[in-house]
Amino acid sequence: MADGEILGRIDELIAEEHELRSRSVGVGLSGGDKDRLTSVEQQLDQCWDLLRQRRAKSEFHENPDDAQARPVSEVESYRQ
Repeated sequence: MADGEILGRIDELIAEEHELRSRSVGVGLSGGDKDRLTSVEQQLDQCWDLLRQRRAKSEFHENPDDAQARPVSEVESYRQ
């Protein structure tokens, strides 16, 4: 997946996240919507991680296509 495709996916996920969060105000989210929001957040973290990997590889003259999406369990355990 190229950087532009990753950024496009990030934009889609952000739009969905905003839509879900706007629905959560007042009434709250159904169980399915809460699960979807969690999934969207995890996918966003994976996409950002993949984009950072690709950019780092490019910066150090490596092939960005060698970057791989990491599992949610790994990405979600990063320290901020």
